Amino acid sequence: MRFSIRTPPDFDFWKTIYSHGWCSLAPFTVDTRRETFRAVLALSDQTVYDCRISYRHRSLAIEAHSASRMTASRRIELRTMIEQIFRLEENLREFYRRARTYPEYRWIARMRAGRMLRASTAFEDIIMMICTTNCNWSLTTIMVENLCNEFGLPATNGVRSFPSPESIAGSTERVLRQKIRAGYRAPYLLAFAEQVASKKIDPEGFRTSPLATPDLLNSMTAIKGIGPYAAENLLRLFGRYDYLALDSWVRAKYSELHHRGRKVSDRTIQRRYARFGKWRGLFFWLEMTRDWYDEKFPL
Repeated sequence: MRFSIRTPPDFDFWKTIYSHGWCSLAPFTVDTRRETFRAVLALSDQTVYDCRISYRHRSLAIEAHSASRMTASRRIELRTMIEQIFRLEENLREFYRRARTYPEYRWIARMRAGRMLRASTAFEDIIMMICTTNCNWSLTTIMVENLCNEFGLPATNGVRSFPSPESIAGSTERVLRQKIRAGYRAPYLLAFAEQVASKKIDPEGFRTSPLATPDLLNSMTAIKGIGPYAAENLLRLFGRYDYLALDSWVRAKYSELHHRGRKVSDRTIQRRYARFGKWRGLFFWLEMTRDWYDEKFPL
């Protein structure tokens, strides 16, 4: 099945894909030779589509493969999931206007940077974020791939979707430690999946929450395994950019860019970006990853 989705004028396909590391985590892959982005997506009725997405004529061009027939309702759901992944609904006009007022940041609007890739569901974003804590990126990729292989639904060619809350909730800490290699995260992953499966938590509501950003941050840090750093990173995926999400990598990058490698306090970093108000986290992230945008396939 082939269909297309029109994109906003300020959308850039590859800069969205490579906005951060999610593009290298299952069930996403990038085929640089064919210049396609692949997403294996499970619908609410457990139909799985292996989607290969390219960019043509200002539109996402989607080839969706499944053993099941494409119905109108499935097409609507699949389309919505892809729109969520690429955040086509997000309005960045105000951000770009702000960027154009600063000579050192005009490149952002010119390159149409700033739209950040996310998972098809907030549940998936949160599980993957827990898998990034206190480890290197290679272990994160292993854990997420193991989750998909162990609990995801298979597409026609054997690739698997991201698991549902119910599938993880039906597991055990022992399986998560031994097969997924989740380590200390195992009880957090299990507890969160159980809370979502039992509808005690609605993670999808985080993306559209009317709460003020500090209150939303508090709601997310109430989830075991989500500390301030993970919550601040998640806020960016939910369209909130009030926080910087400081970790060792961005601290070192900031020191390299602005202080010749000399270590500075978090307060010093925060002061520099305070002038950007609700957009400070996005200005900060884009400046830290500026060199990624000089290449089509930076990772």
